[in-house]
Amino acid sequence: MSDLIDQNTVTKEKLVTDLKVVIADAEELLRVTANQAGEKVGELRVRMQENLTSARHKLADAEAALKEKSREVARATDDYVHEHPWKSIGVAAGVGLLVGLLIGRR
Repeated sequence: MSDLIDQNTVTKEKLVTDLKVVIADAEELLRVTANQAGEKVGELRVRMQENLTSARHKLADAEAALKEKSREVARATDDYVHEHPWKSIGVAAGVGLLVGLLIGRR
């Protein structure tokens, strides 16, 4: 279960990073075409700017939600470890033993 949560968090973080790159590239495109004339180009630039502003706000909301979810998972894990310390130690020791055996085979 923890692996699934970790993988989901990594995927969301990558999505946020990728969206930031797309927004930055679109803003650069707007700056480069600032001196282009024409009614359609002007309308497109206005629409792009509005969409970029909207995307930036949604991205900030998604990033805040991701951080909050990460904090909740960390709190839940901390609570579990405090409520079940011996079980947590046993699982950690088992994982350590398994990793040690796998490394030792090479």
